[in-house]
Amino acid sequence: MLRSLYVRDYALIEELEVEFGSGLNVLTGETGAGKSILIGALSMILGERASTDSVRSGAKKAVIEGAFDDADTPRINQLLDENGIDALPGGSNGSAGRIILRRQITDRQSRGFVNDTPATLDVMRAVAAELIDLHGQHEHQSLLRVEKHLQLLDNFGGLEGLRATYAERYRRVEELTEERAELVARRERLEEKRQLYEFQIEEIDKVAPEEGEDERLDAERRRLSNAEHLFEATQELYHTLYEAEDAINDRLVVARNEMQDLARIDDAFEEQLAEVKSAQISVAEAASFLQDYSARIEFDPERLAQIRERISELERLKRKYGGTLEAVRAHRAEIGEEHELAADVEGALAELSDQIDDAQAELSEAARRLSKKRKEVAARIEDAILEELAKLDMPESRFEVRFTREEEEGGWIVADDDTRYAAFQTGMDRAEFFISTNVGEELRPLRAVASGGEISRIMLALKTILAKSERLPILVFDEIDVGISGGVARKVGRSMHDLASYHQIIAITHLPQIAALGDEHFRVAKRVEEGRTVTGIERLAEGEERAEQVAALIGGEDVTGAALKNARQLMETGRSGKGEPAEP
Repeated sequence: MLRSLYVRDYALIEELEVEFGSGLNVLTGETGAGKSILIGALSMILGERASTDSVRSGAKKAVIEGAFDDADTPRINQLLDENGIDALPGGSNGSAGRIILRRQITDRQSRGFVNDTPATLDVMRAVAAELIDLHGQHEHQSLLRVEKHLQLLDNFGGLEGLRATYAERYRRVEELTEERAELVARRERLEEKRQLYEFQIEEIDKVAPEEGEDERLDAERRRLSNAEHLFEATQELYHTLYEAEDAINDRLVVARNEMQDLARIDDAFEEQLAEVKSAQISVAEAASFLQDYSARIEFDPERLAQIRERISELERLKRKYGGTLEAVRAHRAEIGEEHELAADVEGALAELSDQIDDAQAELSEAARRLSKKRKEVAARIEDAILEELAKLDMPESRFEVRFTREEEEGGWIVADDDTRYAAFQTGMDRAEFFISTNVGEELRPLRAVASGGEISRIMLALKTILAKSERLPILVFDEIDVGISGGVARKVGRSMHDLASYHQIIAITHLPQIAALGDEHFRVAKRVEEGRTVTGIERLAEGEERAEQVAALIGGEDVTGAALKNARQLMETGRSGKGEPAEP
């Protein structure tokens, strides 16, 4: 709900802040008092284009800010996440989430903010579209947008499950179709490269490189190339450490024995004795390794030649296919898959086509079920809306939900009569609301209805019927009562009051029959301060203050006792729904 609206330096408004209630909020005031200015200010945070002329004369910038509670919906959270906007904690009434929309307008530019984060007008509009529906001079009304009709019908009928099933199958067909299109596009390229792939596969497979083979061969090549040096060096080292007359091992043995004698005299030598023993053991082990290594040294020129030839083959492959043996093997795996696909691309296409046929059959079945249910729901909506219109003094009205489909050769969806239709993300149906309000008139699209009084009542009837499924929590009616009066006005007021059980409603009205039913009543008025005209708004207290304003709507500013009595009666009988007050 719209918790509060703050406006500063916008048109005739110097500064005001108003907190709205959760039910029916009515705004009244004399013609020209500034009611439409408030709606204009509200439209700014809904993302409407701003005029620099709207900044109050003498001010640097206009600021409009709206705080919305109960805004924690999946779609809003998605929009916030997609645009890097932080969510705000719950609203003042403990609601789950809060959105703050703010607009700043200067004589050069305007800037938008969502939760204090700069946002484009498109983002502001997208967020606002999930929160509020403004019906009036500044058109922001979902029911007149044809693209919304199918969604409203599905919501009313509780068809979300069927629609989700259809959407899942639609995505499956879409994915398979895209996969087939990509394969068809690749087919020519694959054919062109098929011979090249065959040559490269043959060349690599002839060598058949193994993982890490080049490193192992290089290590073996170094050993064989240096066999003579390795043999001489190990022999000499072994001799020095173990076999010579003054071998290091023998000298360490002598040192160990002498250190043992010293340790018997003074145990301070114990630690050093351990070090000498360790050194003697290490030398003995090193000598043993050298002796064993020397015995295993091979002198194999033939093996060395083979290794050098093999390394040369591997290096040639590495130069051609990536620089490393890992790159060569990866290239072989990749072209192997491509070659295999090129060798049987027609078979792969045929398999994909079979999968698409099966997926389209499942999609068609889901589309037919969804379409059948929609027609059943449409019949219920038609009856219910005609009943509501009769209550609003439009008994001769006719209302119809019309469905259309788009025949398409090769379309994804096959109907019961074997006709192929285009598939959309929402099904094979397009829906639009049609209406006739007078006997003898043809049904016309709802968006083409021109009469102010009729469109007001039609909108109310539709909103009332769709109230429980409509996801926009806030409805704003800017003088929805244009063209109606008397008994019809009472019925419109009653309908709006009932609708406020499901939605927060903000309504600008000049009719006492509607004003009398408000849960909250605000008066908009102009005043002159220091030679400047200023628009302000005040909440009227329950009781006599509100009754006097309703009476002013009945008989003008000079409130008579009769008008005041009539106003009280309107307020009492209107809310209870009982009795008929005297005609204002």
